[in-house]
Amino acid sequence: MVRTLNVDKRSKIKKVIPILENKIKIKFILNKNSIKIKGTELNEFLTEQIISAIDFGFDLDDALLLLKQNYLLKFIDIKEHTKRHNLKDVRARVIGKNGKAKKTIEYLTGSIIVIKDNTIALIVDDIHLDATTQAINSLIQGAKHGNIFSYLEKQNKNIFENEDLGIRKNFERYSPEGL
Repeated sequence: MVRTLNVDKRSKIKKVIPILENKIKIKFILNKNSIKIKGTELNEFLTEQIISAIDFGFDLDDALLLLKQNYLLKFIDIKEHTKRHNLKDVRARVIGKNGKAKKTIEYLTGSIIVIKDNTIALIVDDIHLDATTQAINSLIQGAKHGNIFSYLEKQNKNIFENEDLGIRKNFERYSPEGL
């Protein structure tokens, strides 16, 4: 099977092609404004995601996270979540002063965020996808930064509380009540 991708940053993509060919075992055919990829269906899909991420503005190392089974690429169109006309202010809310809001969301969710024009792109694991998307949508709609950060911290706590590592059962066996 062959997939054709249109790209804006052909020179940037051209530099990473040898790395992708070795890592993913896929063949590339470069045209003027497009790239054809040929390989297995799964490898073509993964390559398409990685190339889309790099073309949008992610670094190669960040885009290669998409090779991991639980990482996803998600695009959020700012215009779909606000009726405001001054989208520069909306983007500024997501970025925060000196990039602090963006960095905090990335830290709390383990995501990587790139903002370009009126689109926000995320590379995030499937566990944090919903919380990260909800947080960004809420910021776009005008929620307070502090409320968003509290929400993300609570979501992290809930994720790790629900994750059973088998420790509780062993701990209960050795607790004073169990003796």
